[in-house]
Amino acid sequence: MQDISVIILTLNEERHIVRAILNARKVAKEIFVVDSFSTDRTIELAQSHGARVFQHEFVTHAQQLQWALDTLDITTEWVLKLDADEYMTDGLIAEIEGTLPTTPPTITGYTMPCLRKFMGREIRHGIVPLILLRLFRTGKARMEAKLMDEHLYVTEGTVVSLRGAFYDDSLITLAEWTAKHNGYADREALDMLCTEYGINDESLVHNTGANSAKVRARKLKYIRLPLFWRCFAFFIYRYFIRLGFLDGKEGFLWHFLQGWWYRTLADAKVYELKKACHWDENKIIQEVNRRLDAMSR
Repeated sequence: MQDISVIILTLNEERHIVRAILNARKVAKEIFVVDSFSTDRTIELAQSHGARVFQHEFVTHAQQLQWALDTLDITTEWVLKLDADEYMTDGLIAEIEGTLPTTPPTITGYTMPCLRKFMGREIRHGIVPLILLRLFRTGKARMEAKLMDEHLYVTEGTVVSLRGAFYDDSLITLAEWTAKHNGYADREALDMLCTEYGINDESLVHNTGANSAKVRARKLKYIRLPLFWRCFAFFIYRYFIRLGFLDGKEGFLWHFLQGWWYRTLADAKVYELKKACHWDENKIIQEVNRRLDAMSR
């Protein structure tokens, strides 16, 4: 066990929360669950497994985590952020145990690979693992103010990489997954429009780690490509060129739903908004700002 507090954000996560807490207990002194007023057994299960539970109204993932960082009485030297449907591999746990005690003060953050499971199967092909900043010194990191694709960044010091990975392994049904991603597509569309029109986008100046900066640069190139065509091309690239088809039926569903359907839906919402504004840039910017204001209330 290290001098770490783990923060887990939740909303109706009774299928995941016990797994997440038991996994986090392997490295953490304290576990904070920040709940968005769940209506299932999330709070009961979290408290019964020793987590400290706080409730706060959800606006965006970034704002919720930033509220946690600003508000919780964290006394440990380090903070680890995990989603309720994520868990660390044994390799990552061992690496954290071996690395943290000898970390020099100049290092304030660690990135780690995020691997994917979908419908119970690990997706080994077609995508490159995300390398995300998740472990950081208390008081040395903040969240980007973005609707989607938000990252933690350190306010000072150096970010280095751990080799051990953690899994994103959701147990929700396909019906729940598609409903959830319909909501994500709303935010993704607004986020892409913010980037396209330079609205409140300061992400490129933040130290989120070298890999996150590369991913963000690739996303900027993606946004400049034509609507709808870019989604189709992305699916072809992932499924055929990067061999996504090798992961069987689950792989096809993952790449089709997440790589094509979800991105096409986000593009459709961008198209819908632009068309409603008659392709007038000023009206588009005004409508984006109006929707951003409505979300923050």
